[in-house]
Amino acid sequence: MKELLLLNISGPDRPGLTASITGVLSSHLIPVLDIGQAVIHDHLALGMLVEIPSGSDSAAIMKDLLFKAHTLGLQLTFTPVTETEYARWVDEQGKTRHLLSLLGRRITAEHLGQVTAIVAAHGLNIDTINRLSGRVPLENGTESDITKACVEFSVRGTLQNEAKFREELLIVTDTLGIDIAFQEDNIFRRNRRLVVFDMDSTVITSEVIDELALEAGAGAEVAAVTERAMRGELDFSESLRLRVSKLAGLDESVLERVAKRLQLTEGAETLFGRLHNLGFKTAILSGGFTYFGRYLQKKLNVDYVYANELEIENGTLTGRVIGEVVDGKRKAELLEHIATKENIRLEQTIAVGDGANDLPMLAKAGLGIAFRAKPIVRESARQAISTLGLDAILYLMGFRDRDSV
Repeated sequence: MKELLLLNISGPDRPGLTASITGVLSSHLIPVLDIGQAVIHDHLALGMLVEIPSGSDSAAIMKDLLFKAHTLGLQLTFTPVTETEYARWVDEQGKTRHLLSLLGRRITAEHLGQVTAIVAAHGLNIDTINRLSGRVPLENGTESDITKACVEFSVRGTLQNEAKFREELLIVTDTLGIDIAFQEDNIFRRNRRLVVFDMDSTVITSEVIDELALEAGAGAEVAAVTERAMRGELDFSESLRLRVSKLAGLDESVLERVAKRLQLTEGAETLFGRLHNLGFKTAILSGGFTYFGRYLQKKLNVDYVYANELEIENGTLTGRVIGEVVDGKRKAELLEHIATKENIRLEQTIAVGDGANDLPMLAKAGLGIAFRAKPIVRESARQAISTLGLDAILYLMGFRDRDSV
């Protein structure tokens, strides 16, 4: 009978090791059924499932492999595999798999331990673990504040209670100060083409309406209304009209002054630059104002901007907006409109926002991400990032720090 053997090879890595081992197998005409390799800090871990054909001298083959491994300074072990076990592995091909991304400034054993314990408790098995971020320096101090780390787990199995699973992960993110994303590993995850963003408190760190209100002397009053609207306590359109009314009489020159002091969110320039270089379409869909959206469009090379238009008469803000208000419903419609225009499936889209009025577009997009969001948004969105900058979205798209164009 033919034999199936799982070979596990480990030791210091250097060029030519895989070629040397497979050379021995080749000399005995041994088929390789499966292979996987990882190198962690110059240490090799290589696995191969091989078939020893009927009539072959398995003892001689193993002896040659052991001798070769010894000369290379490697450890080699053999594990017999039954045909039933192999058939089970083959049957699992094509079944649904998920990716769990763990993100933070640094990732500790406690983070890994608690997350993997939840994964195991829900009957999921981890197939592979990959580090998408660059290596974190050992030094402490100010530089450690801007480090970022991401580890991605490929898991398989069927969740019996996904809501409870996500609830338990959310508790870990709150208690340990990390982010965890859980998404299906499918063809769309690796083939996104359109990314749309809220503007205020997402692409930029502030709410423009609050900045304008400060200029009008109504800062505290308007900021309170903004906060209630973003938490979902007020109808967005109603709250927008109320807040804009406080701007009546402002000189339009204030717009430029406010625009110049806007601060981009951490990672925004990196993210938009990478997306542009890779040929992605980008859009700002904002409940804010077109003047500032167009300002950012030029700065970040954004393809589309949709926002609210402030009415200006004789160089002065009237306290009204012109045309249809870009609220939550309208944002979702615009996402679909742009996707249709660009011949992009909704599954290939990503939406990013922080407020309650972003929830409709987050739900409609193939990947909806609540970014540094209000609690109601974090709890409702399927993915959330709170600890890192905007460029962490690249990790959820499968990009590594070393990937560049």
